[in-house]
Amino acid sequence: MKTAAVALLGIWGVVLAAPAQAQSLTLEEVNKADLSAQKESGISPTMIKAQVLLDRARFSPGVIDGYQGENLQNAIEAFEKENNLQADGKLDEELWSKLTGTSSDPVLKEYTISEDDVNGPFVDEIPDKLKAQADLERLSYTSARELLAEKFHMDADLLKALNPNKSFDKAGTTILVANVATDGSDQAKKVKKIEVLKSERALRALAEDGSLIAVYPATIGSEEKPAPDGTHKVEAIAKNPTYTYNPEYSFEGVDSKEKFVVAPGPNNPVGSVWIDLSIESYGIHGTPEPAKVGKTYSHGCVRLTNWDAEELAEMVEKGTEVTFLD
Repeated sequence: MKTAAVALLGIWGVVLAAPAQAQSLTLEEVNKADLSAQKESGISPTMIKAQVLLDRARFSPGVIDGYQGENLQNAIEAFEKENNLQADGKLDEELWSKLTGTSSDPVLKEYTISEDDVNGPFVDEIPDKLKAQADLERLSYTSARELLAEKFHMDADLLKALNPNKSFDKAGTTILVANVATDGSDQAKKVKKIEVLKSERALRALAEDGSLIAVYPATIGSEEKPAPDGTHKVEAIAKNPTYTYNPEYSFEGVDSKEKFVVAPGPNNPVGSVWIDLSIESYGIHGTPEPAKVGKTYSHGCVRLTNWDAEELAEMVEKGTEVTFLD
């Protein structure tokens, strides 16, 4: 994901800061964390716990990384609004009590790396240039560590911090991961309407009665391809989609006057799933760089993390309404 991030973000000239040095954390430290465990710098056990609990409750914080950030703040605010709390996006006693009351399961768990996790196939490197990515047979993960991080909705640095001196490419290794599994009760629900909130950089999934099913952080549109207005509909759902570059959009950094196709895979420019909309060439899709969701532009209108896009794809169907709101 990191290599792909440089490729995609480079198109728009975004400069990435170097990742902070990760520190070791224990299962008990995180599972028993409360508000007093907040840290002014570095990875915070409290933030990890808040992010996992929000993820389970379908108020997605995006990538679970243990840091206070805009996506986490927005997820907290959405949770507060839904639970009739003061919507200030802050972790306080009232919010913490309500949030920790949503689930009694530990937020970290042990996981044994499987053969499927390490067998790949992996790709050595994702080229920086989009045109060069079209030469690959598949835009696969670059390592088992990247696969595992995405499998558990985590930042790769947090995965490393939780598992110092552990090898992620050896089956049978037991590691600590975010316990993001839900009870599945919402999975059976069908999303009847989607609201794409441009100013809030969020997507809301609603049931037929208007009740909230999920909120996801989203990257919405770009200068070359701004998000539309009005109400549209889901036309189709494609898992493991290819990505076709249209030279009419003249993306910065893409030197091609001809269409070309990038093979499928989680590091494909539109990630692991494409939810096609009734407005031509627009869709809701995943991303090879989940840490940047909500913070940069999108090739294809509405970008979510791969796991959020996959979850949403299971709950929508052809004809689901999608309304873009300022």
